[in-house]
Amino acid sequence: MKAFRSLLVALLVAAIGIAGAQWLGHESVRDIGEVIVRAGGNDYIATLPQAALALLIAGLLLWLAWLLLSAPFRSWARYRRKQGRARLIDGLQALDNGQWQRAGKLLQSAADEEQARPIALVAAMRAAEARGDTTGAGQYLQQLGEVDALLHALHSAERWLQQQRPQEAIDVLDLPAIQPLPPRALYLRTEALAAAGRAEEAYGQLGALRQQQALPANALAALETRLALQMLDEAGDVNSLASRWEVLPKPLRATPAAIAHYARRAAALNWNDAALHCIEQALDGRWDESLIALYGELPVEKLDSRRASAQRWLQTHPSSPALLLTLSRLARGQGQWPQAEDFLHRAIAQGAGAEAWEELGEGLAANGEDALARQCLLNALRQRRGQAPQPLQRRDLRQQIQDQAVAEERDAHGFPRLPGQAP
Repeated sequence: MKAFRSLLVALLVAAIGIAGAQWLGHESVRDIGEVIVRAGGNDYIATLPQAALALLIAGLLLWLAWLLLSAPFRSWARYRRKQGRARLIDGLQALDNGQWQRAGKLLQSAADEEQARPIALVAAMRAAEARGDTTGAGQYLQQLGEVDALLHALHSAERWLQQQRPQEAIDVLDLPAIQPLPPRALYLRTEALAAAGRAEEAYGQLGALRQQQALPANALAALETRLALQMLDEAGDVNSLASRWEVLPKPLRATPAAIAHYARRAAALNWNDAALHCIEQALDGRWDESLIALYGELPVEKLDSRRASAQRWLQTHPSSPALLLTLSRLARGQGQWPQAEDFLHRAIAQGAGAEAWEELGEGLAANGEDALARQCLLNALRQRRGQAPQPLQRRDLRQQIQDQAVAEERDAHGFPRLPGQAP
């Protein structure tokens, strides 16, 4: 089929040539115009089509001559490109194998090739960093800035972030010459904003990161949670805190971590009602041990109302160690140490751990019972080491049995259920 097509093309070209030659030899062609060239006292006369054809043939001959003369140079350039790409591949393999010195030499040589220069400089910089040559890595980075502004900005931002200088990373990524930013640069800018204490701006870039699929779904969700919590912690006043809280998605606002950060920041800003109401509403909807523990730790007054709420929760969660510890703290804050001590013993019996022992030791020390306080603190240390605590000598068997007792739990229909079982 190829031979037939080649024969057909050859016949077509021959036919066109014959027809053109006959047409050029016809007398009517002279009516189109004539070209007269005088050189050396002689006149050379040709029709306009003949002159055009002569110029075309001359041009083709010059082009062929140029191809023949430049062929060695083009062959040498192809050879150099081929060698440069081979060195680049070998250098990348050496880099992947951990052969830093060999990789650096190969990649530095590959950087002489113009097309391979950017990626070769990046890889050479990685090899220099891997062998601890920060000066060499900086030189490669400087050379990269002369070749590719975007790659230079990306790797400069990475280095600034590693040196914990986020503002410099933001500045280099905000250069007009590299806009709009690719996905990786957007991610680096988000991390730099977060490290610079500008989590609200970083949170605003999540939409662009999601649109450009810069991160996997689970990594993006983790980043969103981290930025949201940091954004709450950075709120400067109650209005800013409220607006940032409303921006968060509802599923995120329902998580104990977000509620805890919101409550802590609200309490720090003296917005006590919001801090308490947020935790109370969350606990009424879904019980969480970390939130009830935070409920007793917040530096907020209103001890009477907080204790009343905790007593109400105790009816449905009598075996909660965090709730018993919270009740002990609230009772102690009200100056009712005997009740606080009873709650602490119950919390320890339900597995509250070293924190309850420390709370008990501090309370006993404040009431002048130093020997028992030392024993409690020793038990706290034992539990942190994974050892069994020693029982207090002051608690008799009847009191220990009472500490272990848990009130019966019943569901909405009045039927008993196991402690801790979901309603």
